[in-house]
Parts: sequence; C-alpha cells; structure tokens
Amino acid sequence: MDQVLQRDSTAAAAIEALRELLGPRGWIEQHIDQEPYLTEPRGLFPGRASLIVRPADRDQVAAVVRICHNAGLPMIPLGGRTGLVGGGTSQEGHPPVVISLERLNRILDIDPAGMTMTVEAGCVLEVIHQAAAEQGLLFPINLGARGSCMIGGNISTNAGGIQVLRYGTTREMVLGLEVVLPDGEVWKGLSAVRKDNTGYDLKQLFIGAEGTLGIVTAAVLRLFPATPETQTALVAVPDVASAIRLYALAQRESGGLLSAFELIQRFGIEVSVRHAGGVDPLSDSYPWYVLLEMSAGGSKGSAELQARMEALLEVALEDGMILDGTIAVSQAQAQALWHLREALSDHQHYEGESIKHDVAVPISSVAHFVEDAVKAATQVVPGARCLAFGHIGDGNIHFNLSQPLDMGTDEFLARTKDVYRAVHDVVFSMGGSISAEHGIGQLKRDDLARYKTPAGMRLLKAIKQAIDPSNLMNPGKIISSS
Repeated sequence: MDQVLQRDSTAAAAIEALRELLGPRGWIEQHIDQEPYLTEPRGLFPGRASLIVRPADRDQVAAVVRICHNAGLPMIPLGGRTGLVGGGTSQEGHPPVVISLERLNRILDIDPAGMTMTVEAGCVLEVIHQAAAEQGLLFPINLGARGSCMIGGNISTNAGGIQVLRYGTTREMVLGLEVVLPDGEVWKGLSAVRKDNTGYDLKQLFIGAEGTLGIVTAAVLRLFPATPETQTALVAVPDVASAIRLYALAQRESGGLLSAFELIQRFGIEVSVRHAGGVDPLSDSYPWYVLLEMSAGGSKGSAELQARMEALLEVALEDGMILDGTIAVSQAQAQALWHLREALSDHQHYEGESIKHDVAVPISSVAHFVEDAVKAATQVVPGARCLAFGHIGDGNIHFNLSQPLDMGTDEFLARTKDVYRAVHDVVFSMGGSISAEHGIGQLKRDDLARYKTPAGMRLLKAIKQAIDPSNLMNPGKIISSS
C-alpha cells in the first residue's frame, strides 16, 4: 500500500510539474476536451490519459519526457490521429501522458538546390506538399489522409501511399532525424548528407518504430523535381492476374514515368458511387479495375505523355489485358477518377461493419493472394463481401470484408480474430507482411509474435530494452508489455 501511495504521489507531483512547465496552452485535463485526443478512427481502441500535453518546441518535448521518465510515467506520442491500429491510445497500466506534437508545425528550412526540406514533426503532410510545390519541387508521400496526418506519424509508421512504386516509402524519403529519447536526451541527427557510412544508420531505428523508441521532433526530407504533367486512366481488367501483367507492361512502356498503379475491386467502385458521390466511370460494370497514372516534368510535355498512355492501353487492349477504359482529359476528370479510389476507406462503413487488413505480398503473388484470401475469409464468414484494393506497385493490398447482408453486427465482429488468422496465414505462406504501411500498434501485436521468426522477435525486444529499458515510451505497441 505504501508503494502505491508513493507512486501516486510521485505521479501527481510530475503532473503538476508538467502544468507549470507548459503553461495553460500547453496541457489539456478536462475529459470533454481530451476526447478528440483519445479516440482513433475505427473506434476499436479507446484511450485514456493522466494528462494531455501540447509542447511548443523540441526543448519542451525533452523537458516533458524528462519529467515523465523520472516519475516512471508512460508516454504516448501523438500526431494527426489518423492511425488505424491503435498506436496512439492505451488502456494498459498507469494512465499515460499523451504528448501531442500539433504545435511543432513549422517548416524550418527549404533547400531548393539540395532538394531537401527540414520540418517539425507536427507539420501536416499537405502543408509539406504545398511548400515543396512553391519551389517547383515534390514530396512524393501521398495519402488519403494528407490533409490531417502529420509527418512525425508518417515517419513513425513508415507510411507508403500511392507513389511508392516510383519513389519508395517514407523510409527512403528521410535523410536525417531529431529525436527525443526516452530519458529526455535529444539525439540531433538532422543531417542532409546523403552518404554517411559512420556506423549504424541510427535514423532507421526510429522510422517505423511507432514511437516506442523515442519521439521524432523534426526531420530532413528528400524532395524531387515536380511533375506537373500527368495522364490518368481507369481501365477494366478481367482478373487480378491481368492487372499484374498490365503493371509489368506499363513499367516497361512508360520509360520510368509510371507514378501510380492502383487495383480496385468492383465492390469498391460501388461503395464510392453509392456513398461518396462518385460517378461510375464506364458504361458497363466489370469485376476489377486499375487506376494508373503517368507523370513527368522538364522537357516531357503533355502530348508525349498522352502518346505513351494511349500506346500502352492500345497494346494492352489488343492483348486482352484490359476490357474497357477511359483517359481523363482534364484535371477535374482525373480528380473524379482518384476520388473513386480515395473514398473507399472512409465510406465502406456505410455497408456495415468491416474487418480490414493491410498486407503485402510479392507483386507476382498478388493474384494468388487475392484468390486464396477470399477463400480463407469466406470459409470463416460465409457471405462476407470482400473488397480488395491497393498498391500493385509494391504488393500492398488492403483486403477488407464487409459484413454479410444477412448477418448481425455482433456475430460478424465476433469472428474478427479468426478472419485475421485465416488471411494472415495466407500472407505468411507467400512470404509477405501482415502490415504493409499502417504499423502494428495494438491491433497486430499478437499476430506479429506469431509470424515473426524467434530471432526477429529477440532482436526487436533487444532494441527496445537497450533504448527504453523502463518501457515508458508508447508501451504495449509492437511488443507486448508483459
């Protein structure tokens, strides 16, 4: 009992110290005001907090972490609150101090010659896009949540998006990081150097770590020449295997200009048309669609890009890879086609509850994965309406199930774990990953332990123990706290 009282007294003193440190704008304690910070998009993982703090800069973040570390208070770093795996909430252990980075939202530097941008972790992704565009440059990480997600969260989950096939994931976009470590020390790794072989690449430890090893407070990002000219097309394909063949052809024929290649099942088109104001793009309906884009800048003009797209689709049509299609003739038409793809995730819930997967398999295995995953999932939930869509160019498929029309919500959701196991077993059999771009969080923590090799789990735990031995930094994510 004395230990409990002492712990509570220490925690209370730390909370008071945080209030004094940050001032009235820097913390949120009333439950009604905390609610937006403790809710994640799917509503699967409700949160709680001893206090929500809003530090104004890196030094305040470091001071907050030192106070929490000394008091043994767990901490959860928080970005734009768009994560889908429960990475920013907790119901385990002592109520955490939630550290929102929303006030660290400055662009610190843009170097057009070196094509880099230095930003604080709370910068919204779309703001970064706009700042790069003003310099005639491009930051290629592009997500549906770009208007609200923050770059610190993108880094901490190694976000992907629609242009990974051409530019790579966030991991390839980061040259340097500044990180507050679990004891409050600051690692100043904000380097724009592109070649550095002085030992381990420390920044890579924190990219994709989901805030379990430290808090990213700033980053140096790679930029690329802008690609103002685009050609966008949506085509119908007879099956997923044909989409894979089309992807290989498009990569060869585009001369490196292919910037997006998205697979969409017919059910996905119907979701966007019924619930998101989308327009059915073709006169007939087909089982599968591909949304592809070519983009270019510099000396390559729109006429050349259009010629490449038309030539590609002509060859594909003659070969039977595509059945029908349309090429956008204006920016508005291109945006309408992209709306069909981007509206899927946010509007599927109008079809009832859904069980969602974010997985990756080798590109050559995508067709087999979709076929086998449908069989495995519908064996668990007969009548489930499967919706597969995603990024063919990196093998990342969002494989979702909407509840059967004749099944109640509770009965459907009760089978969630069995569906995950069935689909993830298929992924594992193909040498794939159970998390392609959303992270592990709480949602996939147990499955990670099941599918990761014993050596892989030992390494993950060893890294966590070495950097955060007290397990205070976002505990219970990726690796179980027990």
